Amino acid sequence: MFIAGCGGEPSSTVDSPGKATVLTYWCSSNPHEMELARILVDAWNAEDHSVKVKLQPIPSSQSSEEVLLAAIAGGTTPDVCSNMWPGAMDEFIHAGGLVRLDEFDDFFEFNLARVPETLMETFAASDSHYYQLPWKTNPIMVMYNKTMFRDAGIDTLPRTYSELLAAGEKLTLDRDGDGQLDQWMGYRNIKPIWWQRFFDYYAFYVAASGGLSLFNGDSLIFENEASVEVFDLFRKIYKRGYFPITDLLGDKFIGEQIATSITGPYSIPHVEKFKHEGFEYDFFPIPTPDDHTGPVYTYGDHKNISIFSTTDYPEASWEFAKYLISEEADSLLLVLTSQIPIRKNLTSDPRFADYFSMNPGMVKFAEQAVFTRGVDGASELKEIFDAISQEFEACAIFDARTPEESIHLAAERSQVIIDWNRSK
Repeated sequence: MFIAGCGGEPSSTVDSPGKATVLTYWCSSNPHEMELARILVDAWNAEDHSVKVKLQPIPSSQSSEEVLLAAIAGGTTPDVCSNMWPGAMDEFIHAGGLVRLDEFDDFFEFNLARVPETLMETFAASDSHYYQLPWKTNPIMVMYNKTMFRDAGIDTLPRTYSELLAAGEKLTLDRDGDGQLDQWMGYRNIKPIWWQRFFDYYAFYVAASGGLSLFNGDSLIFENEASVEVFDLFRKIYKRGYFPITDLLGDKFIGEQIATSITGPYSIPHVEKFKHEGFEYDFFPIPTPDDHTGPVYTYGDHKNISIFSTTDYPEASWEFAKYLISEEADSLLLVLTSQIPIRKNLTSDPRFADYFSMNPGMVKFAEQAVFTRGVDGASELKEIFDAISQEFEACAIFDARTPEESIHLAAERSQVIIDWNRSK
């Protein structure tokens, strides 16, 4: 069924479908994912199926979640969509927009052959059922400049907070002697925008807590030691000047003004395209508190696949959804998007050996993928991360409150948000 090929725009029509059942499939509007979807849909439609697929990129808007909620309200959803953010699942479910996937007889057998059980469980909804098919992840790790680390005399990659802070002391410099720092250990966008915290607070919180998220069931649990330790770490980083408290324009990692960047595998094609000759870089896991034991988890930045309740063809949609995460489709996902399929034993599976041999920089992300956590599907999630962002700014960046005070205030405000929303 698999057809290799590139070029062209996603088709919004099906050639000569005849009496075939036609499914509508919405993919991301990201160009690489549109190309992936086009190839897969063309391959599917080229087969002698009684089911054909019409492909459309998800309509443009401020966010795909807004588009999908509007489509649910208007009854205009597609049969299948592969741009499902786990953080919005409760909203979609409460709106009655999604098909329960665990009603299909082979749901668990199919998924547990592909996804580690402990990771699979994190995608269950608050009612313990499943409305999303795990698909892909972008594990967040630390990208570092190997030359800058060598020049600073750092022989061992930082695994702990104390080691990270020691590295910051060596990597943060006034290179031209004018009395102003012009090289830093790293940089993060300091604006209190809710989703920016996925790449500092939340990735480090998931690592520090051993794989927790913000909730346990319906209860907030992030007012804990792990959150306090993360806030305290970043407070020290900013107070000591290891990250600048300013906006840096341009790519300062490639420009070698910063030695690290907290990012995902999607950065590899960008760096490869723009790096200068001799530029060396690699990745290491998110550092953890000094007394941490066990595996190191991180934020997974997952996107998954769902079937919408407006479909007239749930069984056909389920078969197509499974096709989108077949071995062939996962191979193409790696090649075209530099994103990691949620698939256990990925680096030891001979079907993917050629890819990882040619792309060794992706191996660490593939190994990290099984140790990822997403976000909770709570409808208040954006507001909760906004509360965390406000306190992150107050404590970590401007040192106006202690870590304990800021985490308590963020948790208190988050609970008020939850109580207000759920009392309506």
